[in-house]
Amino acid sequence: MTDGTEAPGRFITFEGGEGVGKSTQVRLLADWLEGQGKDVLVTREPGGTPGAEAIRALLLDPTGTDWTLPAEALLFAAARADHVARVIRPALARGAWVICDRFIDSTRAYQGGEGALPDEVILQLHKVGSGGLLPDLTVLLEVSPQIAARRLLQRDGLASDRIGGRDARFHARVAHRFAEMAAAEPHRFARIDGGAVAEAVHAAVRACVAQRLGSKA
Repeated sequence: MTDGTEAPGRFITFEGGEGVGKSTQVRLLADWLEGQGKDVLVTREPGGTPGAEAIRALLLDPTGTDWTLPAEALLFAAARADHVARVIRPALARGAWVICDRFIDSTRAYQGGEGALPDEVILQLHKVGSGGLLPDLTVLLEVSPQIAARRLLQRDGLASDRIGGRDARFHARVAHRFAEMAAAEPHRFARIDGGAVAEAVHAAVRACVAQRLGSKA
């Protein structure tokens, strides 16, 4: 945990654009850590608590409100504050390894990409709502736009959620912003090619976790 407090657990997040394979890699990493006898909590954002899941429905409903980017950032911050207080911090305090599918960096990329919202504003919201909690390790999965599009078609068909269904230019900005953050914070981010078969990607993730956090590969 990198918010100035100490806790016995470990906090790992998976980030990346649409179709990079986060959900698959979260599951594979959790299975591997549990096989080592770790107490593992898998969660997601937005979500993880009843209140945060309700906000998720508001944000992602393709037929719902067309929120502005500032409104989206505020809703994500509210969902995250509840999630951190009720789920993530208690799990870390008991020594669990928490694996989260998306966290603050998704807000920084999706609502803050290309200067849409200043990064300092998003991080200030995070400081107020969630105490500035950052992961011990953020795994950034990266794939080509062609691979992402193919995977999304296989996963969703033509029925994407409100954010995932935005145009290719938007998603290119998101990918660029993720790359910028990873380059600026190499101590926290690990960039992994997500375009290979799932087991090969998992091997790379596993090696990274072993090196960065000291779990056996």
